[in-house]
Amino acid sequence: MSEAENAGAASQEYLAFKLGAEEYGIDILKVQEIRGYEAVTRIANAPEFIKGVINLRGIIIPVVDMRIKFNLGEPVYDQFTVVIILNINGRVVGMVVDAVSDVTSLTPDQIKPAPDMGTAFSSEYMIGLGTIDERMLILVDIQRLMSSPEMGLSEKLAA
Repeated sequence: MSEAENAGAASQEYLAFKLGAEEYGIDILKVQEIRGYEAVTRIANAPEFIKGVINLRGIIIPVVDMRIKFNLGEPVYDQFTVVIILNINGRVVGMVVDAVSDVTSLTPDQIKPAPDMGTAFSSEYMIGLGTIDERMLILVDIQRLMSSPEMGLSEKLAA
């Protein structure tokens, strides 16, 4: 096996998306589909970052606005705003992001450990930093994040 084939065998694909000025990546296998942003139905007493729910082909799913969750300023909804539909442990949840970039393959040597900087985004939900030339992706353990007690979705997402 050539070195390129060997590197390809161990690579993992990530869906890259933007939140503010930063680019993030999540495991493509957790992504069910990508949809344009549409109005959501608000739920009384839900945390601010839970925008509400949408009806996805007969399934009612919660929609989380990641810009609000990560304190990235006032969210703006425009033609680039998308909802990434995730399938986490068999439960479906939507995640609002500024835009989707592309799908990127990363090999283990392209993923560097994330420094703990005490940011709004806890490093326990980071897999690391993916580097592709000059580009850097903040790799998110989306399953751990969406299942965390602070998201308030855990009882809904429990398998």
